[in-house]
Amino acid sequence: MTDLKDVRFDRRSVPADAKEESWTGPDGWEFRRLEWQQDDRQPGSRGSVLFMTGRADFYEKYLETFHDFHEHGWNVTSVDWRGQGGSGRCGPHPHVGHIDDFATWVSDLETLFNEWRASHPGPHVLLGHSMGGHIVLRAMTEQRIRPDAVILSAPMLAPAGGGMPEWTAQLAAKIMCLIGRGKRRAWKPIENPLEPYVPRQALLTHDADRYADEFFWFRERPFVRLGPASWRWVERAYSSTRLLRNRKRLMQMDIPLLVLATSTDELVDHPTIERAVHLMPRAELKLYGAESAHEIFREVDEVRNDALASCFSFLDRVAPKK
Repeated sequence: MTDLKDVRFDRRSVPADAKEESWTGPDGWEFRRLEWQQDDRQPGSRGSVLFMTGRADFYEKYLETFHDFHEHGWNVTSVDWRGQGGSGRCGPHPHVGHIDDFATWVSDLETLFNEWRASHPGPHVLLGHSMGGHIVLRAMTEQRIRPDAVILSAPMLAPAGGGMPEWTAQLAAKIMCLIGRGKRRAWKPIENPLEPYVPRQALLTHDADRYADEFFWFRERPFVRLGPASWRWVERAYSSTRLLRNRKRLMQMDIPLLVLATSTDELVDHPTIERAVHLMPRAELKLYGAESAHEIFREVDEVRNDALASCFSFLDRVAPKK
């Protein structure tokens, strides 16, 4: 296998052998999809990975990570969530992330996963970051999907509190929805839409160059840009995370699971992640400290290479080639 340290990959270009296409959901919604398959002329792929990104994300942000998995023999698929990236918008404002209910995303994932599993060679691995990790885990605990193994990066099992009790934050969001502001943004953008801004970077990654990649894609493909979430998104996020933190369901989760998290995360609550990992019988936790912010796969080389090595070691143990 190629040594991760020796890989030089252009993060600002979609690989020539990757295909950008669309996938149509059961209700006719058009989703943007990337497929990066192994060369059929090479013997035996390692398996297939379905990578689901976080809130306001788009798959271009993770091309480098797709490359790392592809180099290790995995077929890679990624689909922008309904309402973000290149998969349209669910509200009237193109830069506000809106959804009616997280259950919509769970249903989308169920259909996508079942079609993907039937058309791609196993083992079948799901990888979810942040909000994507939340939806992946919720779909599993509801027994809607059953992958062979799962990797979650900084999963949103509870939003970071910010000093406000969860019930208070949800009540405030619910009131805003009741007075007709459900589709409006819940906070002001903290960055110039086309220029990097250090305070936001501090929440996401210590790597300034990888952080700047996002803004390159905003210029190159303006349609991927998304800003704050709507009040409805916020209210439904609290409801969905509380639903997910069902002890009985978590204790019945018997799928091999690797969770990457950081104790200094300011976007998701890491103690909640640790409690959930302890409840799930086949879950493992790789915990970072101040050396890593929220986007572990977009961190400085020392952190991300370590995280990737943990992922590949985990998959070799729990999801050997069939």
